[in-house]
Amino acid sequence: ELQIDFSQYEHPVVLTVEAQAKYVGNVGGALSKNLFLKDKKHRYYVVSALADTKVDMKVLSQRLGLGKGGLRMAPEEALGEILKVPLGCVTPFALVNESASHVSLLLDKGFKTQECCIFHPLSNDMSISLNAFGLDKFLKSIGRDPTYIDLEANPPVGKDQPPDLASLVPSGLTVVPDLPEKTPSQDSSGNHPSAGNNSTAVTAKADKPSNAVQNVKEKSANGVRPLIPSTDAGKFVEELLDRTSTLLLSEISEDSIKRHGGQLGAEVANNIKKCLREDLKNLATIFKNTAYTEGFYAGTHYQPKRL
Repeated sequence: ELQIDFSQYEHPVVLTVEAQAKYVGNVGGALSKNLFLKDKKHRYYVVSALADTKVDMKVLSQRLGLGKGGLRMAPEEALGEILKVPLGCVTPFALVNESASHVSLLLDKGFKTQECCIFHPLSNDMSISLNAFGLDKFLKSIGRDPTYIDLEANPPVGKDQPPDLASLVPSGLTVVPDLPEKTPSQDSSGNHPSAGNNSTAVTAKADKPSNAVQNVKEKSANGVRPLIPSTDAGKFVEELLDRTSTLLLSEISEDSIKRHGGQLGAEVANNIKKCLREDLKNLATIFKNTAYTEGFYAGTHYQPKRL
């Protein structure tokens, strides 16, 4: 509709820039890496850069006026809640979604020097090649004023030298309900903090997850979209039952029987509720977000033929 010139390339699902390069590295466009970040006040950022641009998270955080440790990778579940894309599909195009209206977009000024730039179009089994002018035209059509910056710059920040990117901090607060955060994983179009050409991390290094949540991660086996638990309701219920029965057996011992006598049942029930409440809440939230993400993925990859 916007009459933007672009080329479209279909390929197998890829999760790293290196894997993507095998299929579109020779089409004459610059590959991109994309970081999905958050600060301590739960404001979100998409940083889109050339694949070989070095993005130092500490320096970027200072330039935004957030201090050295103010930025970290956003949790995986925020992809579905905010960007509305599955794992491996962070892209400037995701800002078309209303839920991402308060996400700040920082573009590598290096895109301006490239004949064409390559991004995933919300799906990592396809790549789109377009020039910076076409990208700008798209962003302006959704109410975004494209901002290109030197992501490798390291200007001093101090009393007489205010942070040069402070104006790019989102003014609004993006609210995401109860998202359990996970350890970092890699996206198909970017890198870890302070990395060069590695694949993009799209999730945050967060507090150590509960054993139950960790078990769900270990039991899930999805080679295409890792670190996402199964959406199989039976497996989900089995996980809850296993966790509950293990805790129940640990609460019943000769010592507890002697101490509580006839009140043992009530005591065990209270302890189980107290110990399991957060674990089960986290599991249920993960299951909900995973079901959403899997549904989104299926809907974008297995659409019925139009008549």
